[in-house]
Amino acid sequence: MKVGILGAGQLGRMLALAGYPLGLEFGFFDTVSDAPAGQLAELGVGAYDDEQALARFAESLDVVTYEFENVPVRAAKYLAGHVPVYPPPVALEAAQDRVAEKTFFQGLGVPTPIFHPVLTKNDLLDGLERTDLPAVLKTRTLGYDGKGQFVLREKADVDRAWEALGGQPLILEAFVPFDLEVSLLAVRGRAGGIGFYPLVENHHRGGILRMSLAPAPGLSPELQTQAQSYASRVLERLEYVGVLAIEFFQLGGQLYANEMAPRVHNSGHWSIEGAETSQFENHLRAVLGLPLGSTASRGHSAMLNLIGLKPDFARVLAVPGAHLHWYGKEVRPGRKVGHVTVRADSAGELEAATQAISALL
Repeated sequence: MKVGILGAGQLGRMLALAGYPLGLEFGFFDTVSDAPAGQLAELGVGAYDDEQALARFAESLDVVTYEFENVPVRAAKYLAGHVPVYPPPVALEAAQDRVAEKTFFQGLGVPTPIFHPVLTKNDLLDGLERTDLPAVLKTRTLGYDGKGQFVLREKADVDRAWEALGGQPLILEAFVPFDLEVSLLAVRGRAGGIGFYPLVENHHRGGILRMSLAPAPGLSPELQTQAQSYASRVLERLEYVGVLAIEFFQLGGQLYANEMAPRVHNSGHWSIEGAETSQFENHLRAVLGLPLGSTASRGHSAMLNLIGLKPDFARVLAVPGAHLHWYGKEVRPGRKVGHVTVRADSAGELEAATQAISALL
């Protein structure tokens, strides 16, 4: 069977690496010719609004999926007229606009931070009358890795924030004084079966994920159950197929949904070595209608992103339990170019190995 993937970045690359042992073939479609997944399979290059190029791409495919959530919905819907597309395009619609996304969450009874749509500076000022500082002003679409965001800590920040982001649809969100940032990866198959990976504790710096710990240490079974309940509502309402990631703020015993990603996710990379079935293999199993694999963790894992640097591979691999993943991308400041997963049988062993890897980065 041949799987078409919209987007040919590192997530698409890892999907292909997970699929080749299953005897699958792959084709990619991207807007740039040097995308890293093109090193592994044929890569069609074109614009997402070029229906002729999309039709050529779909000709030999059994199913289409995508590796980033900013695929134009129109392109996904067009392809769905030629070949099954999973996750369904409605999931893209729900995730691409932050106001629509949080409205969707709230309609399912999933708590979110307080938010206000912002189109004009007066909307921003009105929102601030009802939202205590600090608050976060974000673009409604296309933001990722901290881009398109401005934290307002005092009234003097309002003008600077509007100068930086004004003139486009925005959302003002109350700042949640969270204890931890966590995420849940779930997978739903074509027949409706659902699996959940353990909650993951995430650490960001500069708006970019730096490290994930799996399972999240110290989090209660009650929080895992709460996260699974929220994710189940999303999966069922969307009639979802594939892997879904939901990022939460954890404050005491309550989770608040920050955003969702209808795709495999950076905070799930640990699962390649650290779970019985990786998020990438399970995503492919789901979209192809195959039985889902176990999502159980194998001991303790940490994932550390390689951002804007290429470490000494030999020194990384000398650390017990370390696994290196290099994406084949040119190194640039702030760019994710790889990751290291560390797997251990105990929390103490994991901490020691993680500290050793951190020292190399």
